[in-house]
Amino acid sequence: MKIPITKPVFDDADRAAVASPLDTGWVVQGPNVARFEANFATYVGAPSAIACSNCTTGLHMGLAAAGVGPGDEVLVPAFTWVASANAALYCGATPVLCDVSLDTFNVDLNDLEARLTPRTRAVVPVHLFGLPADMGRLMPWARKHGLAVVEDAACGLDARIDGQHVGTFGDYGAFSFHPRKAITTGEGGMVLTADAAKDALVRSLRDHGASKSDATRHAAKNAFLLSEFNVLGYNYRMTDMQGALGVTQLAKARWIHDRRCALAARYDRLLSGLSWLRMPVVPEGWTHGYQSYVCLFAPETPTFAALERLRAERDALMTRLEEDGIQTRQGTHAVHTLGYYRDRFGLRAEDYPNAALAENLSITLPLYPQMTDEEQDYVVEHLRARR
Repeated sequence: MKIPITKPVFDDADRAAVASPLDTGWVVQGPNVARFEANFATYVGAPSAIACSNCTTGLHMGLAAAGVGPGDEVLVPAFTWVASANAALYCGATPVLCDVSLDTFNVDLNDLEARLTPRTRAVVPVHLFGLPADMGRLMPWARKHGLAVVEDAACGLDARIDGQHVGTFGDYGAFSFHPRKAITTGEGGMVLTADAAKDALVRSLRDHGASKSDATRHAAKNAFLLSEFNVLGYNYRMTDMQGALGVTQLAKARWIHDRRCALAARYDRLLSGLSWLRMPVVPEGWTHGYQSYVCLFAPETPTFAALERLRAERDALMTRLEEDGIQTRQGTHAVHTLGYYRDRFGLRAEDYPNAALAENLSITLPLYPQMTDEEQDYVVEHLRARR
């Protein structure tokens, strides 16, 4: 049996949607993107949504729109995909990494607060693997210190705190539609902001700094006149083929999330007797998006001193699973151990011990809506066979 780490959900509606712009001839950002934006905003309970080329560009625009620039510092978790930190560098700012909690894999707010300096301009909380960061505590602290909050909700679709969707707490929230996410447009992203002026600025930034989009200009009188360009922008637009796919994918989002939650609950139940494996934690009142089901390999209390030995044991387990046809992955990487960050900023693995432990001891188990009980039982059987 072959069990992939994940699998996108595509159907005939998706195939027809992707082809439809070829008939109209409008394949760049256009009516389908606008429809996807409107539907997404309704789905997450936001005033509006701004489609872009991917979550990384969404984070970049959020920080740029917040005025982050050279000399500024941006607080970012050390255990996250590298894009969370890269976005600060794109603005000429310095990403200041913060350690994480091994219980949630999200930023340790005590460590984050300790790294505040007079140069701190913004914070990028990451809702990692679909579990919300503690926005109830983070937002008052950020407001007290005048910090912009740009939520990295790449994994955050259907993640909520007391019913409020992630990406709607801060000044900006950025989502991803990469194929490993709950719904996909291939590549693609979305930015949320509740402020009309901020919304207008991000819409301009994604389109070279244009004062109005091509679709708006072509629908108006004097379409032959080009837009005004009053800010330095980027080419971060979504195509109309992606927008069309986003519409049909979003129509399945509720079912996709329900299936992911059901499978996660089944993992919780079937793996509950494994003392060496810590399963995802979900605080009361929080809704996990379950972009991934990420566990911690912990046959003993993880310590940095035991890291090399424990990683060897984890890797041996993942190798055996791979040999049995089961794909697994580490959760993500610790940014401070990556060559560019390690060398540029002189960082050591022990500078952020929990992030290093999370990188080396996390295990992502297969999870996708089409997963059958037989497939999941196969994964559980081989995990239980560990000696």
